[in-house]
Amino acid sequence: MKILITGSNGLLGQKLVNLLSQKSDIQLIATSRGKNRLAFKDGYEYQEMDITNPQQVEEVIEKNRPDAVIHTAALTQVDDCELQKEDCWQKNVKAVEYLAGACEKYQVFLCHLSTDFVFDGESGPYSEEDKPSPISFYGWSKYAAEEVVKRSKCSWAIVRTVLVYGIVEDMSRSNIILWVKNSLEAQKPIKVVTDQLRTPTLAEDLAMGCWLIVKQKAEGIFHISGKDFLSPYEMAIKTADFFQLDKSLISQVDSSNFTQPAKRPPRTGFILDKAVSVLGYNPVSFEKGIGILVEQMR
Repeated sequence: MKILITGSNGLLGQKLVNLLSQKSDIQLIATSRGKNRLAFKDGYEYQEMDITNPQQVEEVIEKNRPDAVIHTAALTQVDDCELQKEDCWQKNVKAVEYLAGACEKYQVFLCHLSTDFVFDGESGPYSEEDKPSPISFYGWSKYAAEEVVKRSKCSWAIVRTVLVYGIVEDMSRSNIILWVKNSLEAQKPIKVVTDQLRTPTLAEDLAMGCWLIVKQKAEGIFHISGKDFLSPYEMAIKTADFFQLDKSLISQVDSSNFTQPAKRPPRTGFILDKAVSVLGYNPVSFEKGIGILVEQMR
């Protein structure tokens, strides 16, 4: 099976390359904008591809003729999307139009990554049947991209996920676990919100969910996340407990204490019944996820 990954320099992209490059029955093509940032070079081929360049997208898909594309590349910084709407639309919607068009033309299965931010967060956790209602421009761009995928005539799956955390050698962004650990080790007090709820997702679990979908060419929408329904404050407490750090430095606040350009949905998180029954998906607990991160940091 020949699989092409977009955004292979990102957190999920790197985890997918790591997972799939070890499978002898897969021919793997990793693509991203610019040079390959992965620490290891075996088990896959790297090709540069800018998803916002329609000619390049067409050329790369035509040349490689993959059986499946896993599309992880996107602008995911929620506030940047609110402030740079044109750039967001180009990367999150137009790019999906180019990819879906090429996948349609060359009969490629498209596995497209989406987000819990397509929901307003009034009644989470959500199942695949719940109706999207975004409250940020990022959410709207990802919802619009889902509609592009649904309208396309290629075989497709949409993978929605929630608050992905993980560690790779070339980290462009931190995550809640590292932020809490580093702050408390430096004896720095932190304020963490209690009025948002999520099902945080270990990047390895998300990569496995994508692979299970592509392996089966399972069509439709799938919710792939962690199984623990937690507030950021609860995540911070669990992190402090794991590393035996001073929890008194963590104070509870609500999100009105922070001014951010983009609105956040208060209560998302996912019901995983479909992914568990159809795919055999089985995510780790949040505590176990912290342990996996610690092993990788060593």
